[in-house]
Amino acid sequence: MEKGNHSEVTEFILSGLTDRPELQVLLFGVFLVVYVITLVGNGGMIFLITIDPRLHTPMYFFLSNLSFCDLCYSSIISPKMLQNFLAERKSISYTACAVQQYLSIVFGDVECLLLAVMAYDRYVAICNPLLYTVTMSRQLCNQLVVGAYAVGFVDSMIQCFTFRLSFCSSNIINNFFCDVPPLLALSCSDTRNNEIAMFVFMSCILVSSLVTVLLSYVYIISTILQIRSAEGRHKAFSTCTFHLTAVALYFGTLLFMYLRPTSSYSMDTDKVASVFYTLVMPMLNPLIYSLRNTEVKDAVKRAMNKILTNS
Repeated sequence: MEKGNHSEVTEFILSGLTDRPELQVLLFGVFLVVYVITLVGNGGMIFLITIDPRLHTPMYFFLSNLSFCDLCYSSIISPKMLQNFLAERKSISYTACAVQQYLSIVFGDVECLLLAVMAYDRYVAICNPLLYTVTMSRQLCNQLVVGAYAVGFVDSMIQCFTFRLSFCSSNIINNFFCDVPPLLALSCSDTRNNEIAMFVFMSCILVSSLVTVLLSYVYIISTILQIRSAEGRHKAFSTCTFHLTAVALYFGTLLFMYLRPTSSYSMDTDKVASVFYTLVMPMLNPLIYSLRNTEVKDAVKRAMNKILTNS
């Protein structure tokens, strides 16, 4: 790059969720609780799946990877956000901002793809139960997870071209973390190529993941309707409703955030959407995928009994 194309910015200022001082401590408390629940919920899920042999199945393999992804996703953003609630100067270095953006894209993409993989896994388990063990082999499961991370890393490398733009007018990011849309809005360079790259990659990842989820659940629901037991149908539908609600909320906010031109951004509205998919959903996922799951509840009871017995 020529010298004229380099940014002179050495740090950014994160405006945060609000500029009202009286709300900073309150928001710190709220999001500290959210972060702790995220750590305990996802960490506990990973631990439980690791120690319980009965949970060593493809479904829980994907769920443990989703929990790891949520744990990392939240930890990339929450600590700096919590620090800035109590700091007078809410700064982040240029390098730290680039790393935060890079990693948040990686784990955001992986989350989308894992939700699609988990929906496909449920489709095979419910619609083709006799072929489940053969279809969802350990090799395929590993390949699907590795593939999700590969896509995430490639996308993040493309989006990191954001940091080859110039930021000559202002260094204040109107958000609580370094995300692509507010950085593009901040740049004084021509961002059309960056916007196109973001739209294309996010379209491919989001749309393909969402289509996979929807098609999987169309077949799943069709199979459930053939269940003769009313109680069985109700139980299956109840579980599907929880999963589909989580998917709809997560994909809905991402579609709203990334698949529209930067000229239409409303930063205050986008902050709310960003909070939801970066902080709230990582907290809710272990609850959504465990509260309606008798196998997880039984695994918790076994783990507690083992701890009590050993003590």
